Amino acid sequence: MSERQAYLNGEWIDDRALAIPVGDPGFTMGVTITERLRTFGGRIWRQAEHVRRLRRSAEIVGIDTALAAEIDAAITEFMRRHEPQRAAAKADGVEDDWAIVVFATPGVSGELTRCVHGFPLEFAHWAHQYEGGVSLWTSAHRQTPENCWPAELKCRSRMHYYLADQEARRREPGARALLLDQDGYVGEASTANVVIFNGAEGIVSPRMAKVLPGVSVAVLRELAESEGVPFTQRDITVEEFRSAEEAWLSSTSICLMPVVRCDGEAVGTGKPGPMYARMLRAWDAAVGLDVAEQARSRAGISDKNPAR
Repeated sequence: MSERQAYLNGEWIDDRALAIPVGDPGFTMGVTITERLRTFGGRIWRQAEHVRRLRRSAEIVGIDTALAAEIDAAITEFMRRHEPQRAAAKADGVEDDWAIVVFATPGVSGELTRCVHGFPLEFAHWAHQYEGGVSLWTSAHRQTPENCWPAELKCRSRMHYYLADQEARRREPGARALLLDQDGYVGEASTANVVIFNGAEGIVSPRMAKVLPGVSVAVLRELAESEGVPFTQRDITVEEFRSAEEAWLSSTSICLMPVVRCDGEAVGTGKPGPMYARMLRAWDAAVGLDVAEQARSRAGISDKNPAR
């Protein structure tokens, strides 16, 4: 028996037994709505917001929205079932937090596919970037237009992300893609919202109506308001993005990450900036732990900037 369990279509099963039929539209056509949550200190973060967005995705796709309540309960039960593992790891000196992945599809034979599964966060994949930053390359692949599906739909039809990241990594190993919207303005990074910071305006986001309204970027807006930092939405050109004082990525697992290069050019000083450090401290206070230090500790990286 695997140590991890997963919820699939009303049952709790061994995580290793997860499977969907090859005829499921989630597999054959990518008709999959999804959410990814995380915990902080074992507490699920912003569960209500994620479930609300899942419900809206179900409405858009035409899936029965009653699944949202079922998924909500399964998320809570998932952490209850796995808390002994997290507690045992903590007793051994390992402060783990978990990713919780949710998805639903139209299913087969009239029954929706509903799933909740998860795993300890893989901090080693991004821990070094809190200090070293992220490099982005503007991709020739654009965000999907509104007449394909609404920007607010969170789904797994992500071929554009995959191709854009491949393009970025051909230009620079380890880089990520920056995707423009159909009007040529800055949209999103692959699987993350982007914002810029300038002293004259504060934090500037692309228009939320044109990008996926990320739960984490909404948190960033709340933190900015509490810190007295202006937060606005408007179209952002690529040139503005490259010349910004600071630029950041925001998503569930990483929380907030500095962008230090774009298209081979330094953004700001080419290092994480002071406003980034300030907002990350505010994030730490909101979740009750040092986000970057936890990631570095789990990845075996020493803190090179202990005064942050």
